[in-house]
Amino acid sequence: MSFETISVIGLGYIGLPTAAAFASRQKNVIGVDVNTHAVETINRGAIHIVEPDLDKVVKQAVEGGFLRAVTKPEAADAFLIAVPTPFKGDHEPDLAFVEAAARSVAPVLKKGDLVILESTSPVGATEQMAAWLAEARPDLTFPQQAGEESDIDIAYCPERVLPGKVMIELIQNDRVIGGMTPKSSARASELYKIFLEGECVVTNSRTAEMCKLTENSFRDVNIAFANELSLICAEQGINVWELIALANRHPRVNILQPGPGVGGHCIAVDPWFIVSQNPQQARLIHTARLVNDGKPLWVMDKVKAALADCLAASGKRAAEVKIACFGLAFKPDIDDLRESPAMEIAHMIAEWHTGQTLLVEPNIAQLPKKLVGHAELASTEEALRQADVLVMLVDHKQFKAIAADSVKQQFIVDTKGVWR
Repeated sequence: MSFETISVIGLGYIGLPTAAAFASRQKNVIGVDVNTHAVETINRGAIHIVEPDLDKVVKQAVEGGFLRAVTKPEAADAFLIAVPTPFKGDHEPDLAFVEAAARSVAPVLKKGDLVILESTSPVGATEQMAAWLAEARPDLTFPQQAGEESDIDIAYCPERVLPGKVMIELIQNDRVIGGMTPKSSARASELYKIFLEGECVVTNSRTAEMCKLTENSFRDVNIAFANELSLICAEQGINVWELIALANRHPRVNILQPGPGVGGHCIAVDPWFIVSQNPQQARLIHTARLVNDGKPLWVMDKVKAALADCLAASGKRAAEVKIACFGLAFKPDIDDLRESPAMEIAHMIAEWHTGQTLLVEPNIAQLPKKLVGHAELASTEEALRQADVLVMLVDHKQFKAIAADSVKQQFIVDTKGVWR
């Protein structure tokens, strides 16, 4: 069966670019999201997130009649579920959004449809999704019941894109296709080849689920090494940025750059899925998570020390000192604040500091609710003019372009080496 109508459930940082990619190939795409603001914005041909080139693709797709957004699923030939998978309690995976998405899709399923889970998930999540669908639609058969002869094909196909380059990597990167059956894998591969220039690499659903978790855990472990080096170098009076540059001149060494922690909905979350299911075996992965999750507290200690030095040098009271935090997003040049260590640090500073806290984030128009009333959004120029203490948290391109002679402050906490 050809895929004439494709539905994407969840129109966030992955779902909307995916919907736009299919629509750019002149496929009829129905995007589904419970966020009415997102739906209305997309139907105007605009976007509600920051991602280079996405706005142009969405505008063309909507104006061409190939993309529209709704709040409830409609009939389609393929359904891609791209909803959040946060954790709950003691870092346990929370599949509530996946279950809600599956149950919302179930009433409009028909024989021959393909359902793909894209959300980063613990091992076994695709099978659990199939069980939820089977429970909601006993009149249809699913791979767990009928194997190759099932009415509905089901696969797990995780994305592996870099925020800020999603529209490039979504099309060019290879794709891991984990079908619950070989037939499901073949059909999922056929679907993605509508826009994919990379290779479709076929495996089973459990291996595909573990592959996604492994990729992000690998990154987390390597970042933890860099962050741990920064703690050691601070104690030893060594410039960590110089040290890493020197070590990386070794032909087989490639140390990453340290920062204020690890953020985003992938690297900061996915390793916990492995740890949750394999607590005795995942010792290195668990330790890396503890190192990276502990970095914001270390940065906070550095900010407190900088404020103490400022008070001693200036004779001011703490309430008279202004602290400016540069960056709130979890990585440079995007607006995504999910699991952001910069956000966590800014929030801690704003709640602890008795003076004014200025927050500079060029990619957002208003502060998130948790910071309203505790701090105020400021421009780069205002922060450099008013603040006594500067805290560099995210190396946005705007911050890296700041002229050295514009920074007059003596008291600086630079977690990204921008002003080193």
